[in-house]
Amino acid sequence: MPHKCRILVVDDENGICRFMTTILESQGYEAVVAHTGAEAYAAVVSRCPDLVLLDLGLPDIDGISIIKSIREWSRIPIVVVSARMHEKDKVTALDAGADDYITKPFGPSELSARIRTALRHAQGNAGDAARAGKYQTGDLTIDYDKHQASISGVNAGLTRNEYRIMVLLSRHAGKVITHDYLLREIWGPHAVGNNQLLRVNMANIRRKIEKKPADPEYIFTEPGVGYRLLEEDLFKRFA
Repeated sequence: MPHKCRILVVDDENGICRFMTTILESQGYEAVVAHTGAEAYAAVVSRCPDLVLLDLGLPDIDGISIIKSIREWSRIPIVVVSARMHEKDKVTALDAGADDYITKPFGPSELSARIRTALRHAQGNAGDAARAGKYQTGDLTIDYDKHQASISGVNAGLTRNEYRIMVLLSRHAGKVITHDYLLREIWGPHAVGNNQLLRVNMANIRRKIEKKPADPEYIFTEPGVGYRLLEEDLFKRFA
């Protein structure tokens, strides 16, 4: 019998839990529900879920504390599902170790897509170092061996730092990468907070790889949080 992914739903609202459980079960997942932080942590330890859908506003423990506690020993995917819309809350959750952040209200299609993405990344992370030397999606190719990004086979002409940004985004394609993480990895700790530096580089990259920089098809902005690169087309990679 094939493995049935088990997903832990953590929310103190019964209606939300029922809604998400219905979506999950319709997609073939097994749903486990927890209404408090204590129940959630116990379920992660005892039920070994494949992914956690976590609300931040729990009655006993703030969701950020739960993320940090889990991250001390586990890399299980954590997708925050919260009514908190402030960018500070999103950044804090992502920097604490969350893999993605969905703002309530949300639709079934978005929830399902975010879950599929998080699960794919979790399944592939262990073998990232051994992956083939290219990221490919649409007309965009990043050749790690040649240190080059190209559009329809033509070198995009990225600068050294522009290329390094694209590599970081491609290694986590489909996931939101925060401003501070990108700044720290490319320019060092002293650059953290200098979002203007990052915006200038992103604008230059988009001019080089996007057909319509104002309406991007590859690099998406998560306002106040960071950037997300379109998921890799695995069929194209292995074609």
